[in-house]
Amino acid sequence: MAEITEVPSPFCGIGTDDLIIQVDGVALKVIKNGCTVNTPAFEQAITDTRPRVDGVEVSLELAVARAAELLKNTNQPVIGGCATDVNGMRALLALADRSGAVVDNMNFTGARNNFLALQDSGWMNTTLAEVKNRCDLLLVVGVDLESFSPRFFERYLWNEESMFLDDTAKRQIIYLGKAPSGKASTSPDGSKAQVFACSNDDLPEVVAVLRALVKGRPIRAESVGGIAVLDLQNIAEQLKAATYSVVTWAAGALAYSQAELTVQTLSEMVKDINLNTRSSGLPLGGKEGDQTANQVCGWTTGYPARTRFSNGYPEYDPFLYDANVLLSNGEADALVWVQAFNAKAVPPVTVLPTIVVGRSGMVFVTEPDVFIPVGTPGIDHAGHAYRMDNVVAIRLKKLRDSGLPSTAEVLHAIEHALGK
Repeated sequence: MAEITEVPSPFCGIGTDDLIIQVDGVALKVIKNGCTVNTPAFEQAITDTRPRVDGVEVSLELAVARAAELLKNTNQPVIGGCATDVNGMRALLALADRSGAVVDNMNFTGARNNFLALQDSGWMNTTLAEVKNRCDLLLVVGVDLESFSPRFFERYLWNEESMFLDDTAKRQIIYLGKAPSGKASTSPDGSKAQVFACSNDDLPEVVAVLRALVKGRPIRAESVGGIAVLDLQNIAEQLKAATYSVVTWAAGALAYSQAELTVQTLSEMVKDINLNTRSSGLPLGGKEGDQTANQVCGWTTGYPARTRFSNGYPEYDPFLYDANVLLSNGEADALVWVQAFNAKAVPPVTVLPTIVVGRSGMVFVTEPDVFIPVGTPGIDHAGHAYRMDNVVAIRLKKLRDSGLPSTAEVLHAIEHALGK
């Protein structure tokens, strides 16, 4: 039995690196600094140690050979999930290039709200370090931040020391849209967050009115989405009076049509505030390897991880290359599902040949043609994963010897077998 300190997490998105984990053989127990996201992810037991083909346990070599056989004569395979570390994503793209596949990260439909706004008009965003050291007002839009990332406030708002603030407990927190589920946003001195709740359907109008008020435009209505315009005016004045405000949102939580326009409105509002003081945006993400997938795909191809390789070069389309759409309308002829972090994130049900390279413990509605259990980055092998602000690649530790191969090893083996 061993105790490992300063363990970084690939699960929460914010780069927590202070977990203390007890290792007993292959069993892990988080004994300090865990949360509702990290603890179950680290403590999940290993149940699958050998690959399966058609539900029958086989050697890794036979599973790789069968996977290559299924991909060899395909016209449009889809590689979905894309939940892995940097090396795993590099291997995934190499396999996609070899097989002419479409690559689609499982969280891309939500992230698309960010990409469309970024590509259309740009944005001014910040880092977690800047939040920790400079932010004096945090506006949380349309998401329960403490449910999304339970330790965000502890790590980046209520930290005892800050480079540019004398007292971090004086920071102001405002929720707009969804109310917080707990008390993490309450400051150390007992000050509670201001909460102005509205439905997701009303959020585009509420955000539009808030931006208009920031710009000093007159609003004749007395309320919007159940929120008094006077309250929105007060938020606008607080944003303009802050020394360094931060506006944060989760693109995947904006689950309505054309949500990219809401992201764009928030991003343009941040620019408006910067005419007289400082403000920045902070998109939330980093779970299921989504930031890692888009980073690696970006520096490899120039595009995010919704890209097709079947023409011999990368082609990006945020709508046409949606894996679920390709599977449902008959354009795909095979599915490779890569998910090394979350055993509950199983592939969509399909009649197509299916290869799963996933975390041990997956339970399928329909057994895939090939299932190869792999180690989890940051637990079974070392690696790198990007946190939500995209500026830091977290160096993940190996905590145990499980005998499970890495995603990169398996995908490279399949690619090599395809070339024979």
